[in-house]
Amino acid sequence: MMGSGEDDAQQARLYTSTDAMESLPLEDHPHSYLSTSDYRSAMSGGGSMLHESHPLAASPEQPLNMFKDSFRKGFQETGRSNSFRDTMIEPPSYADAIFSPYLADDSNGSARDLGVHASPSFTSSSSFSEILQVRVTDPEKVQEPGSSLVPGGTSYMTYKFTTHTNIPSYLGSDFTVRRRFRDVVTLADTLAESYRGYFIPPRPEKSVVESQVMQKMEFIEQRRLALEKYLARLAAHPVLRHSEELRKFLQTEGRLPLQPTTDIASRMLDGAVKLPLQLFGESSTMLSPQEAAQPARGGRDLLRMFKELKQSVTNDWSSGKPFVVEEDKDFLEKKDKLTDLERQLSYASQQAEIWLKGQQEVGEVMGDLGLAFFKLAKFETENTMVPCQRMFAADVKRAATAAVKASRFYRESNAFSVKNLDELHEYLGLMQAVHSAFSDRNNSLITVQTLTQDVASLNKQIEKAVAASNKIFGGSKSQNRKIEELKEQLKNTEEASQLANKQYDQIKDRNKSEVERFNEERNRDFMNMLRGLIQTQVGYSRKMANVWTKVAEEAAGSSNRSSEASSSGFSTPS
Repeated sequence: MMGSGEDDAQQARLYTSTDAMESLPLEDHPHSYLSTSDYRSAMSGGGSMLHESHPLAASPEQPLNMFKDSFRKGFQETGRSNSFRDTMIEPPSYADAIFSPYLADDSNGSARDLGVHASPSFTSSSSFSEILQVRVTDPEKVQEPGSSLVPGGTSYMTYKFTTHTNIPSYLGSDFTVRRRFRDVVTLADTLAESYRGYFIPPRPEKSVVESQVMQKMEFIEQRRLALEKYLARLAAHPVLRHSEELRKFLQTEGRLPLQPTTDIASRMLDGAVKLPLQLFGESSTMLSPQEAAQPARGGRDLLRMFKELKQSVTNDWSSGKPFVVEEDKDFLEKKDKLTDLERQLSYASQQAEIWLKGQQEVGEVMGDLGLAFFKLAKFETENTMVPCQRMFAADVKRAATAAVKASRFYRESNAFSVKNLDELHEYLGLMQAVHSAFSDRNNSLITVQTLTQDVASLNKQIEKAVAASNKIFGGSKSQNRKIEELKEQLKNTEEASQLANKQYDQIKDRNKSEVERFNEERNRDFMNMLRGLIQTQVGYSRKMANVWTKVAEEAAGSSNRSSEASSSGFSTPS
């Protein structure tokens, strides 16, 4: 009867534990370096899709019933097995559970080359022999010279970037520079402009709210870790790691040699100044083919920006077909699959957090149960009335010790699982880079469509101008001058259109290679994630089973001794 009640209580907890999951923090891990703060912040900042219910989600009763049945079956099989203790293994070490699975397939240690905080999500599948390690350390507060009359009124933090590499283009192996967060923003913007179409890892956000709410040292440390992880992602990219922009950022001492991008307000102001001249056809405002081939989203050319906006609306709402369309059906299919993948990652990451909170709750409740059993054992020992109470107190104490050990195992297992399952959020965050690369492709296509439309429009204008000039005997000087200007503009636009087509083809090739690389690395990293998670769960589950099996055997022996004592004490002589 007692065993049945315990089973019912345990099963009931399986149903009710999910109700309190959301309010439970994941803390007090045995290893401070395995904190769940990264995972929790990732879950809270993953975007609006994290709050949407997944269309394929099963009812909450179904997984619970499946888990209950498997739990019963496993418990029964464990009870029937006589050699169970012989098959138990120790839980995996930190290296086995966390890093060994990631490095097992790559004997050259490519993941190790990325630095301590490098994520396996961003390891390069090529050039394994190349090393590019970047460490971010020693935050230091610097006073802005001559910018404020109040001492300490304007200051900023700088960080030491230490690089070790064997890449020949770096012309050295070890470098140390100091950079501020603004320099990282400049690097990210420059890479986004120069490497359109690549999956460029998103840089850390500059959160003003967090800097005011969080403790100062905690915020600085969090930013330092975020910067180190960002540089590790760039260093792992097979193309970006060789970029001149990254090399200058890591290698050049003193002021960052990269040209900071102009803010959107300044670009819009320049475009507004040129707009009247463009509308009146001033030739001095004509852009070079190289400039005209770039998307107008920057704001320097408002007339082009309006044209591209019109082209975008036409593509979405008009029944007519533009001159150039996206004909790569394979790309469109993969794009849809990646969109579905993002929803799946969002749901999986959400459920992983719930599971981790549930595991944390089980560990806490198990620890509370152990403490309660210790108190019960102490009470039974101090208030012994019959001999069997002493044996019962000893059994309760052994159960209390096992419960406390199991609580510790749950916490350790949860800490390792956090590290494993963080892979889900890493890829969820990388989806932002995927969307940006696809947006580059779409913007480039709109530029090609707009320039193609401009070429056709200019040809029609030239035909009309020539026809009007032919009607005038001897021609018209003003009409002839207008025709020459239109021909010059047509030549410039045709060159820009050719360059835009080349850039569009280049971005398409980059998208294709990046999608292939993304899928290959995702498959490998998710397999490693599952392998590490399974190692952790199997190891600690068997460790806990070992503890409880020992208690069960000792309790069975104690029960037999208690029965013998009772029968001998109450037996009547013949």
